Amino acid sequence: MTHYVAIIEDAGPDHAVGVWFPDLPGCFAAGDTLHEALRNAPEALSLWIGTLRENNEAVPRARTPSELKADPDAAREIADFAIALIPAPDIALLPAAE
Repeated sequence: MTHYVAIIEDAGPDHAVGVWFPDLPGCFAAGDTLHEALRNAPEALSLWIGTLRENNEAVPRARTPSELKADPDAAREIADFAIALIPAPDIALLPAAE
């Protein structure tokens, strides 16, 4: 199963928790709690990837955390926020991130 690295931003109890994916520009999830945001993340991936497929666009490869740390833009986000690996069930046949 393919997993994408998600960046998690928790700005405190008065704000939603945001989750976004450096490899999937524009794909994000949110929730009132960390648990809710992480529960919503696989659905966001599925919908985003489904839209790409409907438009006959390529699905970006999931990079490993090490690969993302080598990318200056992603490295800044990883340094500033927590990360999680989120499964993308609709693309289980693609090679998984190492």
